[in-house]
Amino acid sequence: MSIVVQQNVWVAIYPYAQRQVPKDAGFAWHGDDCRPSCAGCKIGLRHKVWWTAKPECAALLRSECDEAALALLTRHITSVEASKAMDADIDVPVPPGLAYLPYQKGAIAYALARPNTLIADEMGLGKSIEALGIINASPHVKSALLIVPASLRLNWAREAKKWLVRDVKTFVVEESKSQIPADAELVIVNYDLIRSKRVNHPGGLLDTSGKLVRQLQSSLIHAQLMARSWDVMIVDECHRLKDTKALQSIAMFGVAEQKRKGITAVPGLMHQAKQMVFLSGTPFQNKPIEIQPILAALVPSEFGNFFAFAKKYCNAHQDDRGHWDFDGASNMPELQEKLRSTCMVRRLKRDVMRELPPKRRQVILLPADGAAKAVAAETKAWAMHEERLAILRNEADYAHAANDQTAYKAAAEALRAAGKIGFEEIAQERKNVAMAKLPRVIAHLEDAFAQGIEKIVLFCYHHDVSNALMAHFGDAAVKLTGEVTSNNERQLAVDRFQTDPAVKLFVGSIGAAGVGHTLTASSTVIFAELDWVPANVSQAEDRCHRIGASLHTNVLVQHLVLDGSIDARMVQLLIEKQEIADAALDLATEIDVPVTATILRRPGYYPEVSALKQSAVHRAMQHLLQLPAFDKIDISVGRKLALAETLTDGQAWMAEALAKKYRIQLTSEILVGMGLDPF
Repeated sequence: MSIVVQQNVWVAIYPYAQRQVPKDAGFAWHGDDCRPSCAGCKIGLRHKVWWTAKPECAALLRSECDEAALALLTRHITSVEASKAMDADIDVPVPPGLAYLPYQKGAIAYALARPNTLIADEMGLGKSIEALGIINASPHVKSALLIVPASLRLNWAREAKKWLVRDVKTFVVEESKSQIPADAELVIVNYDLIRSKRVNHPGGLLDTSGKLVRQLQSSLIHAQLMARSWDVMIVDECHRLKDTKALQSIAMFGVAEQKRKGITAVPGLMHQAKQMVFLSGTPFQNKPIEIQPILAALVPSEFGNFFAFAKKYCNAHQDDRGHWDFDGASNMPELQEKLRSTCMVRRLKRDVMRELPPKRRQVILLPADGAAKAVAAETKAWAMHEERLAILRNEADYAHAANDQTAYKAAAEALRAAGKIGFEEIAQERKNVAMAKLPRVIAHLEDAFAQGIEKIVLFCYHHDVSNALMAHFGDAAVKLTGEVTSNNERQLAVDRFQTDPAVKLFVGSIGAAGVGHTLTASSTVIFAELDWVPANVSQAEDRCHRIGASLHTNVLVQHLVLDGSIDARMVQLLIEKQEIADAALDLATEIDVPVTATILRRPGYYPEVSALKQSAVHRAMQHLLQLPAFDKIDISVGRKLALAETLTDGQAWMAEALAKKYRIQLTSEILVGMGLDPF
């Protein structure tokens, strides 16, 4: 058994009993009954041999290749290995404080060597970072178009700002009537906004079957994007383009001319791009035929013929009624070889496990579309809460500055009480935001499952959220929240998630499910709602990151937050505190509420203030009170300082801080008296 080279093609020398081996690898049989157009005869092959000119077929039997056959396969094997690369010897520019993981540099190097690329790394490995790295490594890229799901456009904008080394003008398209600035260098748009629509032919034209011919009418956004040339086009979650008849696919790929139906050719966005980078952890979700439109765009010379692809890789055949069936699969090893050698880079988590940190935390910023009112109400309630706390904090600071310990203790207690009351007051607004966010949370979960994630642990806070998730996912989900009071029921939920393949979602509350339980069947943790205590979140993460969980020593943690919400402002602080705790050998720190009360301080804390400076800052307070200049947060304390007969050292220190805050409204004489530069 061996593979040799004859007439510059690969020939399999196999005994008759093992003829199925080269046949399964895609080799063709060159027998005696050849057609006049026989390709084997044309190149001078002898009869009765298995042969192939396709390196992706010969590579499947590379262990049987002789030296010459392997030499002929060198280029193909090099390309395939590059698609699996765990590192690359290239320098890719990166912003200070950031770094590409070695396997990410491998993907960037692979893409730089090809006109178009499909990055198919498994979810959570950083495909967006790799795509942006391609831009960083390509000085010629002056314009980039990013086509992404609606829920990810803001997240892409944040990632671009974080990872791009060049200061580019970014424009995020948010509505169908947007005018894209002509000088925008990075345009981010979602699939929905590029869709064309079908309208009746203005002349009432009929096709051969008597039906009205419908024409495509470009959307305003699509027309603007088509008017430009793009150095690179990045398409995230490209598996959404599997249906060539869908309007978003037509907008991307265009339409070929169909004379019989009176349809003229319509170009798509891909024709305006010099380079294309498609991203998807699951390029086809159900059957191989779904990937053909994507591959036809990326490598038309190899995959552009629909029927050739379907017959080779989809077992295409006609049924008894003459209808074509494209739902099968055939020659899958050969397809993978061909994909890896032409356009696809793909690594799995298990391939790069050692390079990944134990926990990877991501913030997914969701657009507030449809939830704007809830977010606005939450923001207003939070601002009122913050204002009330600021006033009380000032009162506590004033009492301390006056050395009045009785008043200080009372003020500090009032501050603590107000913090708790305010937290309760905004609870309803936070619940409204959580419910408004729910459709996007469900869409994110569905997309994660579609990408091949088998099981997910999701944490939330409100019962209405957990119940809505259970109603949507039904028997595919289990729940462990405060509403589940029976210990047996709680353990049953955990056991089903751990052992039942049909259960793919664990819905838990941080309080009830965040400690004690083992949920190592999943390596993906998603927080639909934010907990402000870092230790609680770390504990919840560790349900999937446990000793002995060899399959899931690396956990992906995602926080889903609405743009403009309180969670969006607090989540980065939360993660920073977690990382500090991680760095300190898990010595976690806690915060009870977002704003904590002033710490009690001892008398004599303030430095001594001269009589001259005390007089100057006292005069400054009196001047500001007369204007009036103090805002509603500072007015109470400002009035007390201005009307006081004399100031303690602490009061003088506080008055100086206020004077500096409002210095623009003070006279030059007062500023000089305080020892400050009037200019």
